[in-house]
Amino acid sequence: MRLSLIIIFSTTATVASFTRVFLRSPATNPLCSVTDFFGSAFTQALFQEWQTMKRQDLKRTRRPGFTLIELLVVIAIVAILVAMLLPAVQQAREAARRVQCKNNLKQIGLALANYQGTTNIFPPSFCIGATKGGTWSIHARILPYIDQANAFALADLNVGYSDHPNSTNGITSQYLPFNRCPSEVNGIESATTPSFFPPNYAFNVGTWKVFTPASTNLADGGTPGNGAFAPNSNFGPQNFTDGLSNTLCASEVKCYTNNIGNDAAATDALPTLATIIGFTSGSLQTAVPGSVGGHREWTDGKVHETGFTTAFTPNAAVLISNGTTTLVGDYISCKERGISATCAGKPTYAAVTARSYHTGMVNILLMDGSVRAASDSINLTIWRNLSSRNDGNTIGDY
Repeated sequence: MRLSLIIIFSTTATVASFTRVFLRSPATNPLCSVTDFFGSAFTQALFQEWQTMKRQDLKRTRRPGFTLIELLVVIAIVAILVAMLLPAVQQAREAARRVQCKNNLKQIGLALANYQGTTNIFPPSFCIGATKGGTWSIHARILPYIDQANAFALADLNVGYSDHPNSTNGITSQYLPFNRCPSEVNGIESATTPSFFPPNYAFNVGTWKVFTPASTNLADGGTPGNGAFAPNSNFGPQNFTDGLSNTLCASEVKCYTNNIGNDAAATDALPTLATIIGFTSGSLQTAVPGSVGGHREWTDGKVHETGFTTAFTPNAAVLISNGTTTLVGDYISCKERGISATCAGKPTYAAVTARSYHTGMVNILLMDGSVRAASDSINLTIWRNLSSRNDGNTIGDY
């Protein structure tokens, strides 16, 4: 369309130029000769008129470009929009990770229900006896009920997880999808022999006191704590007099946590933050992801590996110290099945805190299979009451 208009306009201008020149021709002006009409004056007039028309057309069709200031303004606006959009994208991704984390806990809850339906009891957290075969975790015991029958077939639960054949068949480093929160940043296999896959979910072994041995003889057993799970336990639904819906089952924990312990210094009195930092005579272990730390071994049923307690609220900054170095971490007075001169026959007290990389909360599983979030600001009394299976206390809103 535009090309046609240009052709028409050019033709009209040419005719007009021809007319102006013709008026100066011999027919209208006797002084003009035929030679003048067809000479240089006519040609120059046509060329000048064509140039004028071309300049006018270029002025009408030329589009101005961006100035430097306009370009900078556009870049600034785009940068502002990106800065506004990026947090929203990150929040959406974290929301998706929280959903996946909850689904993992639901799978664990379903596996426990199937285990209980088959055996009539819930699995013990640990079995203390003369041999190490009972040291396997709850995670290992529920493998057939959580679509991990092949992994379960690898494990020989009659011997310790660090003994042959378990030490060489790859079971300790087995990747378990249900045991990994997508928000975890240190979920890497340990570069040890054997290597271990670290867990992100731990089981409730009570408020503070986990287990009391009957004697220094491991075969004598002992008394469990007040949690949903305990060493040598055989709890069934009838043991949860507070109700399955009012008792914690599992929670998130972070892989590779600092810890201190094996000092046998704790007592039955519930601890404060000042109490824990005062236990300085134990052995301090500074976590190194991929090497050492608590919650490193999914196969180990001890509290500092696959358990947690409610001595403190979720994500609490519990300080531990050996008198020289102070870190945020966990405290364990004596490990279950302790055989050292300091811990043989002594109770296990633990402040192993539920932690996650979700902002301001951890996801928790209740014994009835329901999953919800627990805020970092949850009332400590409520949090402790949730961990007890039979204290008779009323659970408030949380």
